[in-house]
Amino acid sequence: MINNEKLLITVRAELKSSALSAYEKNLIQILLDSDQAHIFSNWAPPGEATDEKKALLADLSTVESSYPGGITAYINNARTLLAASKDGVNPFSGYQPEQPDTVDLTSLDDTYSEYEDVAMKNMDKIAVALVAGGLGERLGYPGIKLNIPVETLTETTYIQHYSTVILAMELRTGKPGSVPMIIMTSRDSHEKTMTALTENNFFGLQESQVTILKQELVPAIADNDGHIAMHGPYSVTLKPHGHGDIHMLMHTSGTAERLITDGKQHLLFIQDTNGQVFNAAFAAIGASIKHNLDFNSVAVNRIPGEAVGALTKLNNGDKCITINVEYNQLDPLLRSTVSPEGDVPNEKGFSIFPGNINVLVANLNTYAKVLKDSGGIIAEFVNPKYKDDTRTSFKKPTRLETMMQDLPKLFKSGENVGVTIFDRCWCFSANKNNIIDAKAKHEQGGPPESAATAESDFYLAGRMKLQLAGNTVNEHSEELILGIPFTRGPKVILTPRFALSIGDVKQKIRNLEMSDESTLILDGEDINIDGLKMSGSSALVIRTEKDAKVSIKDKEISNTGFELILLTDDDSSETAPEYLKIRGFKFKNRGAEILEFNTPGNYEV
Repeated sequence: MINNEKLLITVRAELKSSALSAYEKNLIQILLDSDQAHIFSNWAPPGEATDEKKALLADLSTVESSYPGGITAYINNARTLLAASKDGVNPFSGYQPEQPDTVDLTSLDDTYSEYEDVAMKNMDKIAVALVAGGLGERLGYPGIKLNIPVETLTETTYIQHYSTVILAMELRTGKPGSVPMIIMTSRDSHEKTMTALTENNFFGLQESQVTILKQELVPAIADNDGHIAMHGPYSVTLKPHGHGDIHMLMHTSGTAERLITDGKQHLLFIQDTNGQVFNAAFAAIGASIKHNLDFNSVAVNRIPGEAVGALTKLNNGDKCITINVEYNQLDPLLRSTVSPEGDVPNEKGFSIFPGNINVLVANLNTYAKVLKDSGGIIAEFVNPKYKDDTRTSFKKPTRLETMMQDLPKLFKSGENVGVTIFDRCWCFSANKNNIIDAKAKHEQGGPPESAATAESDFYLAGRMKLQLAGNTVNEHSEELILGIPFTRGPKVILTPRFALSIGDVKQKIRNLEMSDESTLILDGEDINIDGLKMSGSSALVIRTEKDAKVSIKDKEISNTGFELILLTDDDSSETAPEYLKIRGFKFKNRGAEILEFNTPGNYEV
């Protein structure tokens, strides 16, 4: 209710003025009816600051039109969730935690390859959804995270890397444009994502196979009474609603149904800066197919107490659901139910509850049905930071959030939910922390999750593929660069064009020996190596165009390769691009052997 008579007069006059449209006046009335009069407490008289008023109402109009039930529903949901938070309501009351049903693929053995092969035979039935609403501010990068290079030898960005994987998938189908790519952007990332795509001709993808779903922001909430937060007389504080919006957008846009019409059976969800994801994605899809899973979470072994959500089966006798339980909720849940000592390690030192990495595989028929029944509205949560134990005021405004991994909360018909566990370095190396934060996390015993460690792990995965194929790879010891662990080599990049699976590597590379600081980059559909020895810091780069077949047999490489240069020792460090500054180093070509084959034919090296 409006208690200030002066404010009441101002607002009534605004509602009678001709400066605002009927829709804008109606929105003001909706806000007044929802006890949001404070929004107008510093407004100028009618006829003044009209542009600013319209801009504010435009922001709120977006929420009114995009949020299910409009802004009133958002405010009411906030009040309900905030009341539960204040009262300390346990969302898992009555549930007993159990270990989820898992497929353990941490050993990259023949069983792993069998799962991978299942996916390889179903490439034309897969679609990929990329959640990409984030900026690189936390990293110290002044753009969208998708534009950050995965590694600095080829400077391939994340969005380019994901696109090349999809192109390589299409080679298996023989049908260009057959693997749909859905990208969820945000208000912050949308324009820059579109620019990256259009300026690079969609990285070789057909424009028609890329669907862009734009996520809208939601108002921040200032207090337990659900008042919308302001940071100026005509500025509402807006925040992301969370990546769970991907499900609502897949439904409201008709994308999920369209994928089914186009013959797709599985939808893979990935995050914006995890360059390792496709190492495991195909085996996870194979597990979903082989075990008839409606929903499959890709997971890693987690250390007890680690700040990673835990995938947990919850059973209350009437209902059993496998969902992500946030790490700060897991330990108290366990202590109050099955484990008085909390989240304790097993004989291998891991929690019995696998760690969630937000890589998901959904059966599209089940997925579309669940979205239709629910409207794709994922259960929201709120996580206010209170000033003190009274829980009466916040340190800063909060907001309602959704998480994509919470989709199983919508399941009602006995859907088959599973978890597939992979080696962490193989499938997950996030790029999200700046150098200072990454160093601190390393010193505390946690993963740094920085640009440098993501790059180091990308090369590591390449080495692992060579070793799995029976080759000799001599690894360099780990060192600290600006306090962050990095392994100098060997640096191995096997592009998706060259190999999508472990089986591909086994077929194409034999009798390879790499020294601990050497570099190997293979980018081509038909490159075969049988006998290659690389010594010292030598480097070999091979790139081919379509229908160029290259064979290497009994070759020895000895050159000065690529030198790692610390930016702290480089005179040009201040003018270095930001993607290097967030790593603290760069590579310089001192004499790598680069072989390029741009015309069709058979070549022997």
